[in-house]
Amino acid sequence: MSVVFPAWAMASATRREHVERVVTLLEQWSARMGLGHDERIAWRDAGAWHDALRDESDDRLRVLTGEYERPAGMLHGPAAANRLAVDGEVRRDVLEAVRWHTVGCASWARAGRALYMADFLEPGRTFMTDERAALAARVPDAFDDVFRDVVRMRLKWALKSGKGLAQETVQLWNTVR
Repeated sequence: MSVVFPAWAMASATRREHVERVVTLLEQWSARMGLGHDERIAWRDAGAWHDALRDESDDRLRVLTGEYERPAGMLHGPAAANRLAVDGEVRRDVLEAVRWHTVGCASWARAGRALYMADFLEPGRTFMTDERAALAARVPDAFDDVFRDVVRMRLKWALKSGKGLAQETVQLWNTVR
């Protein structure tokens, strides 16, 4: 499987390898869950595009989003979603998954939740390897439970590292706890 990136993507080779692993997880989960064709494609596309602008400059991300208050590290998702919409992408679940994959979104459809988990659980990440692998293996059979665990883990990490919480993250937590 090879991910097709938009012509405007700004993603390093390392970032592209991460995206490949995310898409692989999403494809495995959607197949094991027996999802319909359209939802499987939505999950794959969200995974393929979520980090398309991850390596874009902070200044360019601010221009693409019109956002000058949030930390620049939170802007690659919204910037990519904006570019995808300009290119004609209309699937709301895909656009919202890409837009909010770094902080979460309380109103996500399953595609957003799946991407949020896959981005965190993909096997190339080197922290909590065994725990994350066990969670990834459970996704097809316990999607909502694993999602809650991933949200909790990401929240704990953000608080422990002193990064604070985005409003969207708090709203997401309030829907799953």
